[in-house]
Amino acid sequence: MSQTISEMETDRARQRKLHKLGIFCGISAALWLAGAEAPTKLVTVAVSPLVISFMMVFGAFISRWSLPAVIRSTADTFSDVRHVPHLVVWGIMAGCLWAIGNTLTIFAVRDIGLSLAFPLWNSNSLIGILWGTLLFKELHRAAWSRKVGVIGGGLIIFVGAILISKASTSEAAHVNALRGIAAALGAGLMFGSMYIPYRKAYITGMNPLTFLTLFTFGEIATVTVLAISFLGGVNVFWHELSSNRHILFWPLLGGFMWVVGDLLQNYAAKYVGISRGIPLSNTNQLWGLLWAILVFRELHGLSPNVYVEVIGGSILMAAGAAGIASSSTSENEYSSWKEAARRETELYRIDPVYVMTRMEGRDVDSNRVRRTWTDWLLITGAVAIFVVFGILARIPHMEIQMGWLVALSLAMLLVLFAAGLALWRVTRFT
Repeated sequence: MSQTISEMETDRARQRKLHKLGIFCGISAALWLAGAEAPTKLVTVAVSPLVISFMMVFGAFISRWSLPAVIRSTADTFSDVRHVPHLVVWGIMAGCLWAIGNTLTIFAVRDIGLSLAFPLWNSNSLIGILWGTLLFKELHRAAWSRKVGVIGGGLIIFVGAILISKASTSEAAHVNALRGIAAALGAGLMFGSMYIPYRKAYITGMNPLTFLTLFTFGEIATVTVLAISFLGGVNVFWHELSSNRHILFWPLLGGFMWVVGDLLQNYAAKYVGISRGIPLSNTNQLWGLLWAILVFRELHGLSPNVYVEVIGGSILMAAGAAGIASSSTSENEYSSWKEAARRETELYRIDPVYVMTRMEGRDVDSNRVRRTWTDWLLITGAVAIFVVFGILARIPHMEIQMGWLVALSLAMLLVLFAAGLALWRVTRFT
């Protein structure tokens, strides 16, 4: 009996540690997801949104194969897939949804600006809460105070989105404000729905590094088809890429930054659920607002009412996310997560030991796989591609405040180091 009690105490201690880690990963993801959207400002220099979207996804594709090779090796990725092969389809589906959503964000930024579009597509947190509750029992058996925190936070986020929407329709400098709002909300729907495959993957134990590798096939295929179709064929698409080759490095870099943020967001979704992890990472709208105002001076010269509505709406949305994050996962709710995991285990005939071990952030096999020549080839190839595009790159003729650019970039690097160190110490990136 004493052994059983000891094991229960150890399990609760591990759960609390993983909860804190998930919260920190969600906050860290916000900085990188906000920074990744900065290159979309290039649409203001007459670059097709489809070209920007394709290059971001191309950068993500390269990064999502090379980063796993750096962190845990590709052999570990294939080993993970052998345990849960059904998730290959779900990962590709999530990538398709993300690619459509990302393309819509580019159109939204072009039509209503980064600071106005950002919070609107972050309505995906409401959809994430809905799916997490209905499909994966994330709020089942939770205390009423925690349910109120999550649902109330979601409503506050919605009010903030309405406030910002009002600002964009009444004061936007562009003639396509309604189209921009529709694009941003459509992106939120795509991003919110892609969390269904995310959660299916993580309650069955899959490593986020593996899931994002599968994810990238769906996104690169979808965005390529969209770009070729809407631009008028392969020749036109190639001409657009060639004629804009001097600025392609920046969205390529944005794709890398997005992968870092998305990876941290996925660890948050794994350890605190999508109903909590996604709103946490959606505090990126405040960082996006800082990029827009401080680096690009996007709201410069507009009326004070616009500043009040945009900043006030963003603060409301962030406050709602904070309320959700403060509603910690109880032991009763965590047990309902395990029930959802058992359902997946029985449905797809997965090894239950694998599922429970990976849910707790532990390795199934203690023997680490060493990196092979394939890993080093992937890493070298990715670096070479970034170097080549970097050599061709030129800084666009835009008003950029370099001091703030450096300050925000340093903040991102410091947070990445802290989150990476925490993930390594607690989970070894499982």
